[in-house]
Amino acid sequence: METTLTRVPVLFCATDPISRAGLGAALRVRPEVLLVDEDDDGSQTVVVVVADRLDEGVAQHLRSRQSRGQTRFVLVLSEPDDLDLMVLVELGIRAVARRSEATTDTLVRLVRAAASGDASLPPDLLNRLLTQVSRLQRQVLAPAGLSIAGLTRREIEVLRLVAQGLDTREIAERMCYSQRTVKTILHDVVNRFQLRNRSHAVAYAMREGLI
Repeated sequence: METTLTRVPVLFCATDPISRAGLGAALRVRPEVLLVDEDDDGSQTVVVVVADRLDEGVAQHLRSRQSRGQTRFVLVLSEPDDLDLMVLVELGIRAVARRSEATTDTLVRLVRAAASGDASLPPDLLNRLLTQVSRLQRQVLAPAGLSIAGLTRREIEVLRLVAQGLDTREIAERMCYSQRTVKTILHDVVNRFQLRNRSHAVAYAMREGLI
């Protein structure tokens, strides 16, 4: 039984005309992708960006598309440095390739990965990124009592107790805090992450694997 190949809508952008022309020619003939116009704002569209480096102009372009609901990106850079890697995390870019390694097959693979929500980074870049994150946790967050998710240990513990069904008084007694302190902790978490209420804060913490 034959199956119909679902083509992934792709919008490609490049900082130079040669790359733009070459990328367009390479992808246009691939049956796995469907090139769309610049004005396409579909949330299912994968945006492929080719640039020498992740400078502020490229970052602003990505943020602009994110503000329109697009979250699926493939970024092709000449040689990402450590700062680029941290900006990738900030922007939520999960599929990356070097220009020297970006064959048509590689680009199509990354497009399909981005479309399905998977991450794909060269192994050495992933190792560098993990080293950066570990250094951030060790040198910056841990001294301030924060985790990589931006929550302190006591905030995580309060959310864990809320998730167990304890009310403010019970949490205060369990943690030897005043009820006012417990309310302040929850209020700070809700405001910091722009959540609706304590239930939303618990749902956020569970989704992030914190409790």
